[in-house]
Amino acid sequence: MSDKIRVEVAYALPHKQKLIALDVEAGTTMYEAVLRSGILEAFPQIDPEQDKMGIFGKAVKDPKEHVLNDGDRVEIYRPLIVDPKQARLNRAAKARES
Repeated sequence: MSDKIRVEVAYALPHKQKLIALDVEAGTTMYEAVLRSGILEAFPQIDPEQDKMGIFGKAVKDPKEHVLNDGDRVEIYRPLIVDPKQARLNRAAKARES
C-alpha cells in the first residue's frame, strides 16, 4: 500500500480562482499533481509545460522534478503583462503629473 499525501493546486485570474484539493501518492511531483488535479479543464489557457509554478509563493525552478510534501499548495502563475520595474516607473511618472 502506497502512502498518500494531501496537496492543493491553485490558479487565479482577476475575476476567477480555483483551489483543488487532492490526495496523491508520496513522491508525486508538482507537474504530476497539476495534471491529475483537473485544473486544466477549468482553465484551458494554462500551459503546464511553460507556466511558472511555486509552493506557497516561492517559485520552483523545475516542477517536473520537485516532489511534493503533505500539505503543499502548488500555485500556477500567470505570465506578467508588464515588467514590475516598468510598472513602478509608470506609477511614479503618473504621480509626478498629478
